[in-house]
Amino acid sequence: MSCVPANPSPSNLNSVHAKLIIPAIILAIVAHAPADQSLETAFRTTGPTVLAAFDAQRQVIQKCSAIIYDGRAEAICGVVISPTGHILTKASELKTIKKLGVTVDEKKYPEAKILAIDDQWDVALIKIDASDLTPVAYAPTSAVSQGTWVVANGTTTRTHRRVLAGIISAKIREIPTSGGAALGVKLKLDAKELEIDDVQEKSGAKEAGLQKGDVILAIDGKPVTKLDEVGAVLKDRKAGTIAKLTFRRNQEEKSADVRLMARNEMSEELNRNDAMSGAFSERRSGFPRILQHDILGARSIVGGPLLDLEGRCIGMNIARANRAESFAIPVEDLKALAERLLKTP
Repeated sequence: MSCVPANPSPSNLNSVHAKLIIPAIILAIVAHAPADQSLETAFRTTGPTVLAAFDAQRQVIQKCSAIIYDGRAEAICGVVISPTGHILTKASELKTIKKLGVTVDEKKYPEAKILAIDDQWDVALIKIDASDLTPVAYAPTSAVSQGTWVVANGTTTRTHRRVLAGIISAKIREIPTSGGAALGVKLKLDAKELEIDDVQEKSGAKEAGLQKGDVILAIDGKPVTKLDEVGAVLKDRKAGTIAKLTFRRNQEEKSADVRLMARNEMSEELNRNDAMSGAFSERRSGFPRILQHDILGARSIVGGPLLDLEGRCIGMNIARANRAESFAIPVEDLKALAERLLKTP
């Protein structure tokens, strides 16, 4: 069974008649908002009157999304894609979790396994011990008009989901790597070889175990001896892809798979907009295609489903970019990604 609201249920009338109900709420908002006063709390986007119109979608999110915990702390969300416990979530956020636990609906699963990771999309497939989950129902297309209402996971009360509502705010597009893709190492400028002088803490090189003093010999099988040769090899590469490094350590030749990262992801410095944006995602660029919406959620909404008014999954939230922009993987790409990861040995 998929997570689409059944039409006969009175609680699902919001989904069936959403095109009538939501404009009525907007009219109510206008009526309750005198020019010289702020909008009443109940009629704001996160207010109870507005959110009540999305209760059918909330019921879908309750069943078809997962809350992923680090110990007792709520970390990120997930998308249930099989009855037997397969869940998609955001990989880079998952890597920081020390004690992984998952809640689906009202049941908590204290153990979960990471089965596969796609670095290009920054998506991980995890598995919990379950047999009767309700997977999301995929929408037929992500090609919807700007201004279309969408719903995402909001906060949770441990057992019950709350929702956040917003609209599609831009056309589907690629988000190129910000600042270019990089290994995350600094090289000695006066050395005769490509000797690593420092490894950045938040980098794929650090994840791969590279160390100060290692000497880079080749990238993806192509010998490199100069800094400009490294730049030429990486010039057209995207963040999230893997570069196979051959290097020498203590006279022994080794190799490592290094995840390329956007330069801004490895930087500790914040520009003014970022400083005012709150908790945004560390990785928010280098995606082949994204569906942009304006839901005002914390970074913890990433990994969860983005629903249309019929309760169907139109995408998966993958990045909280700034105060006004959140990115989701479009449903067509999400379906293909899910099918591929499920086939991973």
